[in-house]
Amino acid sequence: MASQTIENHRQGAEVHRGDDLCKKKSVQLLEKLGLPKGLLPLENVEEFGYNHAAGFMWLIQKKKKEHTFKKIKQTVSYATEVTAFVEQHKMKKITGVKTKELLLWFSVIEVYIDDPATEKITFKTGTGLSDSFPVSAFELE
Repeated sequence: MASQTIENHRQGAEVHRGDDLCKKKSVQLLEKLGLPKGLLPLENVEEFGYNHAAGFMWLIQKKKKEHTFKKIKQTVSYATEVTAFVEQHKMKKITGVKTKELLLWFSVIEVYIDDPATEKITFKTGTGLSDSFPVSAFELE
């Protein structure tokens, strides 16, 4: 069941269903925004939506997924519903994404590339902590 936030942005949105098509469309959107194509390594995606006017995107998958980005040994958890407001080189007001630091999980609320020339991507948590990594760590595996 989609959240109220998704329902509020569904009208006028481009909506796709089916795992293969949803993955393809989400990768195309990341590429268009100048973000790494492997940033959202989700499985069994049931729906992908993007409201161009609001800059709002969402992905709904069958069950939550944990993924470890091997190059940086960073584990990220993706809820069944992932949403974000997107713009060039940035995802903000993210919901459904958490990162593990030591034994604690922190919600990721923003992902951005300040200067594409540096090839660094920064992840900001709800606690105000942020960490930067090479963009190459998030390419499609």
